[in-house]
Amino acid sequence: MKSPFPGMDPWLEAHWGDVHTRLIVDASNQVQRQLPEGLKARVEEYIVVESDDERPHGYYPDVRVTERSDAPFASGGAAAGVAVADPLVVYVPPAEPQTLRRLLIVDRTSGNRLVTVVEILGPANKGPKAGRRAYRRKQQELLAGDVNLVEIDLLRGGSYVLSFPEDVLPRAYRKPYRICVRRAGQPDRAEIYRASFREPLPGIRVPLRETDADVALDLQTMIERAYADGGYDDLDYAEDPVPPLRGKDAEWADQLLREAGRR
Repeated sequence: MKSPFPGMDPWLEAHWGDVHTRLIVDASNQVQRQLPEGLKARVEEYIVVESDDERPHGYYPDVRVTERSDAPFASGGAAAGVAVADPLVVYVPPAEPQTLRRLLIVDRTSGNRLVTVVEILGPANKGPKAGRRAYRRKQQELLAGDVNLVEIDLLRGGSYVLSFPEDVLPRAYRKPYRICVRRAGQPDRAEIYRASFREPLPGIRVPLRETDADVALDLQTMIERAYADGGYDDLDYAEDPVPPLRGKDAEWADQLLREAGRR
């Protein structure tokens, strides 16, 4: 069963760890098939460590394998003759850094020079201060280093972190989701795409070397495949998404879901 939404499905945002990975791999596969000779697409993992005494937003993998001992407490005598109760034992998952992924396009003919970075933003980029600062530093390094930067923000929650000022956008482009393309050598320009859950996500242009034609990235197909391959046809649309929709968006989504028989 397909998502009832013609564009981005807001209910997928609560499962972003899985969805993000599927999108990055799909994007790499799409781009790889279009690249000219000498360029390769690679998925890179990197680590984000939270700090600032902020509570992480909890988008860690939902499945992990651990080794533990379930041996019961020794039934020795109580100290000083005091009878003690058996406690409930719970296992606290270790604090661990988040592993994020991004798509790199490298030039194999120039010593693996970095040509383009495609970032699909996650909660760590938009949430805690440390994550936002680290992402903005990375933005500046890439833009200063003559690297193309494609930023895809399909999360309504968190702070605004894209590499252009939000207040310069016309109202018609202030959609819940945002895509920005920055081309190397054109620091005074940003290409903005509108994205919503009310209409299909756009196909976007991904820049390469100056002498190469752009390649295309079909965002809507990526979301549809992530939904199908991830088995998200069992999402509970009776509950609000996280974060919840408000006002006219909530009313529109409610009508859509009822007409589709999903609420």
